[in-house]
Amino acid sequence: MPNAPFNIDDIKKRMDGAIAALKTEYTGLRTGRANIHLLDPITVEAYGATTPLNQVAAVSAPEPRMLAVQVWDRQVVGAVEKAIRNAGLGVNPVVDGQTVRVPIPPLSEERRKELAKLAGKYGEAARVAVRNVRRDGMDQLKKLERDGDISEDEHKRLAEQIQQSTDQYVRAVDAAVRTKEEEIMQV
Repeated sequence: MPNAPFNIDDIKKRMDGAIAALKTEYTGLRTGRANIHLLDPITVEAYGATTPLNQVAAVSAPEPRMLAVQVWDRQVVGAVEKAIRNAGLGVNPVVDGQTVRVPIPPLSEERRKELAKLAGKYGEAARVAVRNVRRDGMDQLKKLERDGDISEDEHKRLAEQIQQSTDQYVRAVDAAVRTKEEEIMQV
């Protein structure tokens, strides 16, 4: 009987995708410290099109509470400043020649708690995604056994591997959530 119809690596790859999506969500959460990825989701109206910020400027963090956005084209500086101001990040950018300085204000205790709660929600969404991948894999195994492509023993062995991977990825999500919540709550 061929073993090719099911590949545990595909399941792991999809679970990796859930972790990657969680990390992407976390880059947009403000922690009170300057993080160059904070501005990743921002797009700028430039050259008659909506363009990602990282295609019109370089972002750096010269100080713990300051981002510097070095705009490459002087004509786009105003659009970059406007895009950052309107991004809903609670920051107030200041234009300095071709550089837009973005001071990162300290977070209030209430805002920290809100962000920590949001980090938890993102984590729960990632756990659900991992469990959905597990369910899909288990369904696939049942179908393969029903169709006679794998034996009952093979089904049990592969189901055990899927469960072990699920547990491993859920632990990774939990660790990421804990780390992000601690980062947010630090004063």
